Formats: sequence, C-alpha cells, structure tokens
Amino acid sequence: MDQSNLNPCVAIIGRPNVGKSTLFNLLVGIRSSIVSDVYGTTRDRVNLNTSWGNRIFTLVDTGGLDVDVENSLWLKVKNQIYSAIDEADVLVMVVDASIGITSSDRYVADVVRKSGKPLVLAANKSDNELREMSASEFFELGLTNPIPISAYHNIGIDDLMSQLLNLLPTHEEYDDFDVDLKFSLIGRANVGKSMLMNSILNEDRSIVHGTPGTTRDSLDSKFIYQDRDILLIDTAGIRRSGKIESGVEKYSVLRTLQSIDRSDVCALVMDATELATSQDTHVASHILNAFKGVVLVVNKWDLASELSMKEDDIKAKIMNKFKFLNFAPICFTSGLNGEGLDELIKNVIKVNTEWSKRVPRYDLRRIITTAIGNNPPSNSGKRLLKIHSVSQDKVAPPSFTFYVNNPDLVHFSYKRYLENCLRDAYSFLGSPIRMRFKKLGKK
Repeated sequence: MDQSNLNPCVAIIGRPNVGKSTLFNLLVGIRSSIVSDVYGTTRDRVNLNTSWGNRIFTLVDTGGLDVDVENSLWLKVKNQIYSAIDEADVLVMVVDASIGITSSDRYVADVVRKSGKPLVLAANKSDNELREMSASEFFELGLTNPIPISAYHNIGIDDLMSQLLNLLPTHEEYDDFDVDLKFSLIGRANVGKSMLMNSILNEDRSIVHGTPGTTRDSLDSKFIYQDRDILLIDTAGIRRSGKIESGVEKYSVLRTLQSIDRSDVCALVMDATELATSQDTHVASHILNAFKGVVLVVNKWDLASELSMKEDDIKAKIMNKFKFLNFAPICFTSGLNGEGLDELIKNVIKVNTEWSKRVPRYDLRRIITTAIGNNPPSNSGKRLLKIHSVSQDKVAPPSFTFYVNNPDLVHFSYKRYLENCLRDAYSFLGSPIRMRFKKLGKK
C-alpha cells in the first residue's frame, strides 16, 4: 500500500519530560498525545495534520531521546525518533528552561546537527521573567536562537510559529483532512495490531514489542489503496478494568473508544492462538453500540499450520461467540508475513460501501410489505402492531424509521425479523442497522 505524505512535516523532538506533548497538543488544538509527568510517557510517534494561518502541515510528536537508556523497548523508541527526524522537513527541539542544559540535551543537539535539518529551538517552561532570561543559556548548544515559550500557559507560541513557518518548504497546498474512509485496528492488548499496521503501511510506524500495552496513543497514518485515500488508526489495546493500573492506561482506553467514534469501519483484531475471549466480545459491543462497520480479524494466522487450525472451524467458533455480529466478514491475517492483508483492506472497503448504502424507496416499501405479509406481527393481548410506513433517514450507518400505531408493541424478535429481511435483500455486510419505531403522526 502506498502511504501518502502530502504536507510538509514538522517533528517535535527532545529529551523526556520537557513538554513536547503539551506543545504538540496546543498546536493541534486537541488532546491527542497522552500528557503525563511520568518519565517517558510518549512511546510511539503521533502524527496529526494541523494548520497555522493558511499553512497546512503534519505535526509529529515523538518519545524522549535519552543518552543513558539502553533497554530493548527504548531502543525501539529511539528508532522511531530517528525515523521521524528523517521524514521531517523541519525540527522543533524542545528544552526545559527551568532546569537548564543537561547531558541529554547535548546528546539531542548532536543528533539534530548530524541530521542537517532546519531547526527551531523552543526553550519551554519560560513562564516567568527569570526563566525567560535563563533561556539564553541554550545558545551554548550552538544550534540557533532559543525562543522562550510556555506551552502550558500558551506564551511565546506566535514567535515560535513565525520562525517555524519561515522554515517550512513551499509545497503545493493539499487538503488531506478529507479521506475516502477511516478505519481503526481495535482489540485487546498484544494481539498484534501494531505489527499488522506496520505491514499494511510497509514501514515500522508503531513500536512492536512483546509487552502488552506498548501502543498507548492512537496513531493516524494515511495510505492509498486502489486510488482510495484511507486513514488507518492503530490504537492501544483495551484491557479488563482490573488490569488497568495507571491513569495513563485509563486514558489510553478512553482514546481507543474515541478512535472507534472517529472510524467508519473498525477491524476487531483477535489472536489466532486465543480466538474470541470475553474481552473481545466486550470490545465488539463498543463497536456495535457506536454503529460502526466491523470486520473480524484473526491475526497471527502464520501459526495456523503448527496449531492444526482450519479456517472453517475457526469461523464457526468465532460466529458462535459473536452471534450478535453474524453479519460481519471474517479475515485471516499475519502481520508477520503479510498474509491476508489485501483481503482485509478489500473487506474494509466493502463494509464501508455497505455502511453507506441507501435502499431505493420503492424497494424498501416492497421488502417490508412482503415481510409483513409473510409473517404478520402477533397480537399482544387485544392490541395488534400495525406498521404504516417505513423510510430510510440516513446512511453511515443505514438508519430506518418505522411508523407504527404503538411503538410499545414492537417485540425485539419482530424487530430482528425485519432486520433480517433487510439483510436478505440488501446484505449490509459488516454494517449495523439502526431501526427506530415511532408513533405515526408524532414528531
């Protein structure tokens, strides 16, 4: 898949805990990166499009570069930061004016110098006159004039952005806020979502590591597939409430739920070695309640042969667990070797089409009239449900309003019967159907 890079790119870098994510969130105008005073909170790169004046650019938040850390996870963080630097047109190096120059600042400065990229040096936490004066200490790094700012108090940001915009390359302006569809990879922690995302994008975009909960931000990446602009969102894994320990973990779960709301289609990723767990059905209920398109994904399928797993058997087990999602397609993928990726993307596109489908008015009337004729509503005592008419109010999701004599007479089983009749005629593969029953004449 071809990943597009339509706008100039700005990467925010620096040692841990200097306020990079606070600055990022201020510039994009939303709380996109998880902000915490816990050392090393940001692990993955977080990319978002933003604008300042009439300039649109991609802003990248990164983890903290630190000279003393050498464990395997932080080495992957470092690789992510170096990738962000390579892709950036301009760098914003953030330092902490309240502390002064550290050995880690000097290390980051060396990395910046070697990159040869245009640079803005932001002396953050300059929120009083004394700290503004101490910002001049960062001239010693030999980079460029430090700009005193306070991201938390929104001080000095105009000066920062004025210098930044002067350094941005003059690219043709593109508007890539609009895409053909948005889909997210949703699932429990450690089912392989990040590796799956990396395989789709053909790059190491999200940190892959054996620790559950490695991805804590929701990551947006745009790619092109068969002339369609697609936004792919990789999210933190949802874990059972008893296993959610810190405030940052809780916020990651909230971000995952927000990612579901932002998506057109959600790919619910499961681990082939564990299949559908109660936690998977819990996640699926969030998707269904949000009325988003859904594709069920059995990942790590490269292990199928050694575990003697067959697709038909696995599909039967999954459908038994997800009876409420019997309309969803099932894909088998491997983020490790790329197996099933085309099938996954094609199913996501198909589900998005079904999710956006409109039934012609005459056809809708025929389907429901035939359904009532074949199976009339049963009496509820002396009262009989009468369906006078039906209309499709909207698409994405397909939403139907039935005008009846008394909505209280609609039994859930008859509602399900009418939904099945709609699906028999128009499929709505992978798409929930919203149905409302209103008293005729009532607004």
